[in-house]
Amino acid sequence: MIVNKLSSFILLLLLSPIFLQAQKDCHCEANFKWVKETFEKNDAGFEYALQQKGMAAYQQHNKDILAKIKKATDKEQCAAAMREWLLFFRKGHHAIIPVNDAAPAAKAATGAPEMLALSEDQVKQGIPNASTPLLEGIWTTSSYKIGIIKKDKGYKGVILASGNPAWKPGYVKLNIAADSAGVFYMGDFSANKFDKAIMIGKNTLQLGTVFLKREYPVFSGDDNAAVLFAKEMTTSVPFMQQLSDKTILFRIPTFEDYAKHDIDSLLKLNDALLKRTENLVIDIRNNGGGSDVSYYGIIPLLYTNPIRTINTTFLSTPLNNSRMEGFLATPGISDAERKELTEAIQTLKDNPGKFVNLNKGKTVNIEKLDTIFPYPKNVAIIINDKNGSTAEEFLLAARQSKKVKLFGITTFGVLDISNTYVVESPDKQFKLGYSLSKSLRIPDLAIDGKGIMPDYYIDKSIPDAEWLNYVLSVLEQ
Repeated sequence: MIVNKLSSFILLLLLSPIFLQAQKDCHCEANFKWVKETFEKNDAGFEYALQQKGMAAYQQHNKDILAKIKKATDKEQCAAAMREWLLFFRKGHHAIIPVNDAAPAAKAATGAPEMLALSEDQVKQGIPNASTPLLEGIWTTSSYKIGIIKKDKGYKGVILASGNPAWKPGYVKLNIAADSAGVFYMGDFSANKFDKAIMIGKNTLQLGTVFLKREYPVFSGDDNAAVLFAKEMTTSVPFMQQLSDKTILFRIPTFEDYAKHDIDSLLKLNDALLKRTENLVIDIRNNGGGSDVSYYGIIPLLYTNPIRTINTTFLSTPLNNSRMEGFLATPGISDAERKELTEAIQTLKDNPGKFVNLNKGKTVNIEKLDTIFPYPKNVAIIINDKNGSTAEEFLLAARQSKKVKLFGITTFGVLDISNTYVVESPDKQFKLGYSLSKSLRIPDLAIDGKGIMPDYYIDKSIPDAEWLNYVLSVLEQ
């Protein structure tokens, strides 16, 4: 019933810029005082961070942030300073979420977007006659058609058509400088900066975490690896694809609750194929987590020996316990679940101010399955530095199998302090996300701030689009 969970929305707030609606009076100092007091009293990782960094460092950090808070003139600056304050404790499983008074379609806090009136025909007329792919052209995402033209020693991308009513034709959606760095403005007008615009194959453009598909002119003879990479990185739902007689690819972009149905359906639909195919590649790059139950169906396929899962303890405070009490109102809750929750809540209330083990005092749970499937014989899981929370919990379980090897780079490292709870400030201007639980892995196998290392490191000489080919070269050699 108790599941480690981090909304990918909250993780996104920690990894990328967000849109904040400016307000002339956001009572920043009062809100910071509320955030500080609430976090100190209730966050499961507060004391742990102090033990690691020391009170002197914390006091200096408070002084530095308070100076920024006092200079904040709007909600954007206030939220940025409070978010910086939270980073003292750890990289993730916390958040400052501004509560916007304006409609989602509002313009950016800094003013109206840049305008550049261009028609689709004008964009086409400005495309050079070139045999090799250039940035100029018409590109699409799931929501936008964008015309990219050369402008001011760099490039500008202009909206030609939009599925988002906030973005009108003529608005400048992206800028690319002469050094190839730039910014892509998200649906809420926040600036998503990237270090380099990367052409993948001939018809895919990567701008940080955003991928554009070329609509005109389309160049033939595109590289298969580039096409598959673009498909993997732009999908919002899991999919399976047979790569050869020996290998199946299983792409899982998220472990959010809504993905569980698709993951389980794919496993059921391809059950016979999976159990006669030698290799399975599970690509979870950029998967920021979700709910543990989403990956449970995968474990039997990987299983070779008992899987040990280290339990967590919950910090008991009135505010924290109210979250557990809220679960009792969950629609469709069974009598057994209600009984389990009621007992857990009482145990928490009986131990105020303490860390409470709600797993009957056990440090570890051991999962034993009856069947070890001969196939797949080898399972490669592709990981990167955007994997956190539930994605890392999945890796801790999966890598205990003799079949499994991890490929890629070290994960984000945000798992030990978990179970995020979001509460609203008294003036309803901000929401604070903090954590309720601490893993019993600490300190012997801490993940926060360290991440999970791969068995096979994929170095920078191998482009992102070639990672899968590298994995295949190892599996099928």
